[in-house]
Amino acid sequence: MKSVEVVRGDGPLILGLPHTGTHLPEAIRAKLNARGGILADTDWHIERLYDGLLPNVTTVRATFHRYVIDANRGPDDASLYPGQNTTGLVPVTDFDGEPIWIEEPTAAEIAERMANFHAPYHEALAAEIERVKAKHGVAILYDCHSIRSVIPFLFEGVLPDFNIGTNNGTTCDPRIEAATFDTCAATGRTHVLNGRFKGGWTTRHYGRPQDGVHAIQMELAQSTHLASETPPFAYDEAKAAALRTTLTAVLERLVSLAPELKP
Repeated sequence: MKSVEVVRGDGPLILGLPHTGTHLPEAIRAKLNARGGILADTDWHIERLYDGLLPNVTTVRATFHRYVIDANRGPDDASLYPGQNTTGLVPVTDFDGEPIWIEEPTAAEIAERMANFHAPYHEALAAEIERVKAKHGVAILYDCHSIRSVIPFLFEGVLPDFNIGTNNGTTCDPRIEAATFDTCAATGRTHVLNGRFKGGWTTRHYGRPQDGVHAIQMELAQSTHLASETPPFAYDEAKAAALRTTLTAVLERLVSLAPELKP
């Protein structure tokens, strides 16, 4: 199986999907414990949620699971949220802080995973950003994520439905940030800008608004589109349909802004 799937569109918008994959090579799967084997920290059904919302959108999707290696962490494994609980480049615990490995990966194994999974994903993503920018003079990367709405190890209370991250406004033009925030706010659902999730490594690494590359992360609470946030993590068609209407509106506004964003 290829480590990354790319669907090319002609428009200025790119959807990044780093955490929807569930593939694990058998040698890696065999080293997960029973808890790890549940793959609870997957961004369940996010590729389905965004599928077909707009025409001419490029998608770049990692097929491998984040327990193989996390495509939204930097190669140096530096913490994105110093002083807060989080998981690393190759997680050794799940989002509840519980161990997921019978045998933790060695440094050599992590290096191999970098070469075989992490690097190809980002090579593909970087190539699509350059292609789109060359065509339109601007590229907008919208990084698609989801997470359980209640995870005491990572945050207190219940997560808002919409968690928008721009690393405190540094990764995109203010108009992109405002359009996304205002569209979410208009729904009456809970929402936050640069709260617990300010944008992962992907958003921070690629977001260079001064160069015409804008990046924004959307972290959705999984309660917005799953029947249950516990196994089997089933997709809820009715919930998803309502959410897809809002997400379509967000993406349409971003595309409409693109001509104004050329450096």
